[in-house]
Amino acid sequence: MGFFSKKLGIDLGTANTLVFLPGKGVVLNEPSVVAVSEQDNRILAVGLEAKDMIGKTPESIIAYRPMKDGVIADYRVTEAMLRYFISKALGKWNIWKPDVMVSVPAGVTSTERRAVIEAAIKAGAKNAYVVKEPILAAIGAGISIQEAVGHMIVDIGGGTTDVAVISLGGIVACTSVKCAGNRLDHAITDYIKKTYNLAIGDKTAEDIKMKVGSAVPVDEELSMTIKGRDFLTGLPRSVDIKTNEIVKAISKELREMIKAIKDVLQETPPELASDIIDNGIIMTGGSSQLRNLPELVFRRTGVKAVLADDALYCVVKGTGIALDHLDTYKKAVISKR
Repeated sequence: MGFFSKKLGIDLGTANTLVFLPGKGVVLNEPSVVAVSEQDNRILAVGLEAKDMIGKTPESIIAYRPMKDGVIADYRVTEAMLRYFISKALGKWNIWKPDVMVSVPAGVTSTERRAVIEAAIKAGAKNAYVVKEPILAAIGAGISIQEAVGHMIVDIGGGTTDVAVISLGGIVACTSVKCAGNRLDHAITDYIKKTYNLAIGDKTAEDIKMKVGSAVPVDEELSMTIKGRDFLTGLPRSVDIKTNEIVKAISKELREMIKAIKDVLQETPPELASDIIDNGIIMTGGSSQLRNLPELVFRRTGVKAVLADDALYCVVKGTGIALDHLDTYKKAVISKR
């Protein structure tokens, strides 16, 4: 390998993209957004800069999220985004092509996998590897996935919830549902529209979820004041929102996530099911940080659930570890030179 081989791990998410440099840690955490000019289809900004433009753009600029529900919806834009993230992480004086490992949702097709590999190679990678997210999440959460022991990972991001049972370095049973953080935000927006006749933006909805949201009703409610536009008068107005309202607002979406977990548990071979009862369910991903979500999972499945340390960074940390030990994890890796 020698000194010249740079390595990069990329967690290409629907909501955020994280980049990991072995030895340095997470060097970049930016929204997976690209701003494109409508006339000549030019790419104007990527990441944070582009996200600031969402909902505030003049007609001629479109803010794209090229990763729809965790898969590549727009190939060209994804490639541009990857190129931007790779060069930003390595610095502009870098002349060596890096080895890049990219995470993909467990449910991707081989065509979609190839698209990710092609995009990474075109964006300047020397070798590109793709690994399924639940496996990386497990590695990043500190689980030794090589043993003949069943572990269950629930990875809840912005676009997808991936549930997988992992044993002997591979996925035994898994499912991926397109119900995750973004859907929770939409449910909150809808609820506030119906209940208070108030229009709020995506950013506000996400704030509400993080500041006062919970997966189960609580005795001591948190509350916050939100501002938006009144549907009837068209004028700005503010209202107070409490935790248990939000619990009710997102309950349908949470049920869908729980159903995914139950579906996978039902497909799990009995020997592994008994391991999962012993080890519990490990929850990773940004949206698994919703208050009391592990508690809800426990109430609905009877299996104890724990939130992994640094839940948001599990997948990207996993890419870093897997890159350093490619031979150990080669069963899980699909590569292209």
